[in-house]
Amino acid sequence: MNDLHLLAVNLTRRCNLRCAHCYLDADTLQNGDPNELTTEEVRALLDDVAAAHAGAMVVLTGGEPLLRRDLETIIAHGNEAGLAMVLGTNGTMLTDQRIDKLKAAGLLGAGISVDSLDPGRHDAFRGRPGSWCKTMAGIERCRDLGLGFQIHFSVTERNTSELDNMVEFSRAVGARVLNIFFLICTGRGESMTDIPPAAYEQVITRIIQAQKQTSDLIIRPRCAPHYKRIAHQLEPESALNRISGMDGDGCIAGIHYARVNATGGVTACPYIESETGNVRQRAFSDIWCDAEEFKRLRSPKLEGKCGECEYQRLCGGCRARPLAAGHGLMGSDPTCHWQPGGGAVIIPLGMLTNGSVSWSDEASSRLERIPAFLRRLVRKRAEQYVRELGDSRVTADHLSTLAARRFGANKPGRRPGS
Repeated sequence: MNDLHLLAVNLTRRCNLRCAHCYLDADTLQNGDPNELTTEEVRALLDDVAAAHAGAMVVLTGGEPLLRRDLETIIAHGNEAGLAMVLGTNGTMLTDQRIDKLKAAGLLGAGISVDSLDPGRHDAFRGRPGSWCKTMAGIERCRDLGLGFQIHFSVTERNTSELDNMVEFSRAVGARVLNIFFLICTGRGESMTDIPPAAYEQVITRIIQAQKQTSDLIIRPRCAPHYKRIAHQLEPESALNRISGMDGDGCIAGIHYARVNATGGVTACPYIESETGNVRQRAFSDIWCDAEEFKRLRSPKLEGKCGECEYQRLCGGCRARPLAAGHGLMGSDPTCHWQPGGGAVIIPLGMLTNGSVSWSDEASSRLERIPAFLRRLVRKRAEQYVRELGDSRVTADHLSTLAARRFGANKPGRRPGS
């Protein structure tokens, strides 16, 4: 079943920075697109998403979404509709007053981009002197005012050496998650040199090791689905191998994730530029169900090395990278260093386990309090865990144990009243 778990909405192409890697090739502050979705159009989109995909997470991004004067109105509308509303920002405009307004509107959290702990390097990457200091101030304000936040770190050849320090920084400032993004060469990022496949292997391996050593911070690679293959090679029985990449922790473009751009175009992900429709002409929920490109992604017929790979069910590769490289949507992911060995396709461990599992009333109640976009993943992992214990019923104690393993003392916040 292809439920929408995550929707990115580019509210604007305007930005107060000019980042070297921006997939949008975002215009400067003065040059917004006059055809951006209006407040009412965004509200209608959120109503449609909420009706068809209750509890989905919506990431409001840009450009820089804080430049939208109606941002709080949009957040409040989505929150009232039952959607999990979050923000992707460069953090430079997060004043005390703005954070208070965002929280009052129901914002669940913010993802804040930090590209280096070296101010000069970060500023050069972001295209504006002084941006590092403003971003650091924004992070401090989120922490002090109680707005949950993640750190977003884009990996390039110039900053791979900073990974360990970025983990420690994220822990020190109180981030809930460190998302490590791997460059896809689209937009302004087309002019940048991607890190070589062998370096990807090393960085992903270090991310997996860092997560094993860190209980109070979630460390996740993004746009690098072959980390599933590397995790399996390092530890075949790891919990990372319980589900396929398509089910939540690999490439979910068009499967559980989509993007709506600033003028209403719908794409499978921010890095796949071909539009499958426009919400000004057709409801998003209809496009989500019927778009041919989405159907191809949901039942992929992989080509080249990816089509021969024994890890295609666990990984499946990034679909945006081969498309950007001119090899088509189903081509081989050019960042993968692995050479298929001709073995049988490896099936995710969760698909191999038989036997039904029931849930206690208290465990079921706790599951319902988890945001819908995470609920299916939590259910799968909990049921797999109790099977491994030889049990057949998920209890609240099982969920507490899994939460402690995953989050340590830094458990994510809940919605008011949950």
